[in-house]
Amino acid sequence: MDIGEEKKPDIELRFQRTNNAVDETIDRLIELAGPIHHPELIREMIVAALKAGREEDFKADLKLMNSTLKEMRFTSKIFGPYRHVRKVTVFGSARTKPDEPVYEMARLFGRKLAEAGYMVITGGGSGIMQAVNEGAGSEHSFGVNIRLPFEQKPNLVLEGNPRLIFYKYFFNRKVAFLKEASAIALFPGGFGTLDEAMETSTLLQTGKRDPLPLILIDDPRGMYWSRLQKFFEEELLANGYINASDFSIFEHVSSVDDAVERINHFYHRYHSMRYVDKKLVIRLTSALDLQAVKELKERFFRILLPGGDIYLSEPLPAETDEPEIAHLPRLVLDFNRRNFVRLRTLIDAINNF
Repeated sequence: MDIGEEKKPDIELRFQRTNNAVDETIDRLIELAGPIHHPELIREMIVAALKAGREEDFKADLKLMNSTLKEMRFTSKIFGPYRHVRKVTVFGSARTKPDEPVYEMARLFGRKLAEAGYMVITGGGSGIMQAVNEGAGSEHSFGVNIRLPFEQKPNLVLEGNPRLIFYKYFFNRKVAFLKEASAIALFPGGFGTLDEAMETSTLLQTGKRDPLPLILIDDPRGMYWSRLQKFFEEELLANGYINASDFSIFEHVSSVDDAVERINHFYHRYHSMRYVDKKLVIRLTSALDLQAVKELKERFFRILLPGGDIYLSEPLPAETDEPEIAHLPRLVLDFNRRNFVRLRTLIDAINNF
């Protein structure tokens, strides 16, 4: 080998178990560090890191991967003990002042959510975020803050709270906002608020996020979300960029009580959903009767695969990893994985029975 010639790796690293001594060493490392949950997933994460170390010599990219994994691990650690508690993520302007009516609305919203058994997630800053945290109280609050070149302190409610997380990257923070939420509520705000509104709408429209309530809250005298909806109608809908049914993705309200009621109603009978092979399993808090299932099949047959069905079921074998909800009745769909907006309408119908 010539001086300066780079030595080629002896083996090509793969996610399959074809890495011989490397796989054996990773297995020993996992055993040494144990107990490790889901070791096969951890093995793939280690292989991914090794592959990145071989393929990428640009340090900034490796630092991004490293920080992202660390931030996501810490997010799971903080939220993990509260998996059983439903949470509502609330967005809105950091510039809203305490003497503005919408600030008091946000504070009341946080209080009523806590009284209804929810926890709240905010960006941890001032304005609407602080108002919601004030209403819910520190014990019912999470804060997912962002490190910026200019100083952004957490609000007084969250300062020192063990459920306050600081992120380097906006995209990791966005994952936390949406992944951990059972509902999203938005008060008027700036670019960041609109960004979250559009991203959430896109994820719901494309099925990259399970259905959940997306509530747009205006001051009774305000026109913030009404004007945006008018733009959607006159520009997006009129030009064919969206369908009329896409408006069912979000709900526009002008009272705190209405907002809380919309969230509560979404979970009146619907509990959660999961894909098992080609089936969509909807878990219910109470069972539907056969007449209701018949009506659903007649009304929503277009969201099914050709010849598909909607039927009641016990938990499927693949769901044994969630024993805490094994008692819930199931509704199984041969869903086509295309009509996600219509799927939201089906959930509304389930809750209305």
